[in-house]
Amino acid sequence: MIRIVIIEDEIPARKKLKRFLEEIDNSTEVIAEIGTVSEAIEFLKKNNSIDLILSDIELQDGNAFEIYQELNVLCPIIFTTAYNQFLMDAFESNGIEYLLKPFSFERFKKAWDKFLLLKKSNSVDDNLLSKLTQLLNQPTEKTFKNRFSVNSSKGIHFIQTEDILFFTAEEGVIFAIDKHNQKHLLNYSSLKEIAQIVDDNQFFRINRSEVVNKNFIERIQKYSKNALSIKMKSYDKYLVTSQSNTAMFRVWIEK
Repeated sequence: MIRIVIIEDEIPARKKLKRFLEEIDNSTEVIAEIGTVSEAIEFLKKNNSIDLILSDIELQDGNAFEIYQELNVLCPIIFTTAYNQFLMDAFESNGIEYLLKPFSFERFKKAWDKFLLLKKSNSVDDNLLSKLTQLLNQPTEKTFKNRFSVNSSKGIHFIQTEDILFFTAEEGVIFAIDKHNQKHLLNYSSLKEIAQIVDDNQFFRINRSEVVNKNFIERIQKYSKNALSIKMKSYDKYLVTSQSNTAMFRVWIEK
């Protein structure tokens, strides 16, 4: 039995991984599903008999690399994330594959086959860094969602992603505000899920509640020492960046 730990803070993402595992190999056992850095550290300190870790990178309370910096994890890790900037860190932390969300079953199977090969030979591939260089020089497989379906009393209609001013979360419910200032209820559970399927060159999460479209930003003003207010076209209210995201927003807006 292959013993697996899933480190992932999004329930839909966990379900997807478990479904893929069930389809690919019935000799697997998910012994833990973990959503935070602190919980992962405590669990891995007490459990050494693990064959594989499936790990997201951005978790509820921090970055997953905090786990692998504190602990000497010996088993292989397949990283699953929406961000490509962590490639080098991943392969320096026992990573054997780096899957960019949203990834297909076929892409997951390739990562799984690599794990089985390494497990069978009981060795670590010494050429991971050279393979990483090749990966960096290749276009990523990631594709972005170009429209969203919206359910209403009149049926289902669609809104083009490029026409969305911003996404907003209100008490756990996700809405899209379009260029005509219309509000659309979306069938998604979190803004993190939205951020994983839209183009991060076009959309940016400015705070816990809003993801904005760069193409509709009309004006940016200073709000406080560490925050900015953003005026969106055709929208009266200003949106405000969180202190933790302001610096990254400044870099992103200049791309």
